[in-house]
Amino acid sequence: MTPDLRKMYGSGRWRKRSKVQLQQEPWCRSCLARGEPVPATIADHIHPHKGDEHQFWFGALQSLCRPCHESGKFAEARGFSNEVDASGMPVDKRHPIYVGRLPRERRT
Repeated sequence: MTPDLRKMYGSGRWRKRSKVQLQQEPWCRSCLARGEPVPATIADHIHPHKGDEHQFWFGALQSLCRPCHESGKFAEARGFSNEVDASGMPVDKRHPIYVGRLPRERRT
């Protein structure tokens, strides 16, 4: 994390914004979508701000639990989520199974 981002996340302004988000949406959005009410602990930027100050301060937030937040960060880097529904199918329409980017079987 860059020094500027550390400064923004460590600011009173961010702590206040984060606290308001968690008060307005106290349950993890991802867990609640699966029917599991889990308390949220992290205010997460819905769209990655990538260091853009305007997006950081004014971009939309969602409340998440730590496991969902951490798994989501890997999904952002990968470009899709590995989350599956009750049938075992990926819920993210960007998943390779839906866009034809699955690796081909190796022939021996």
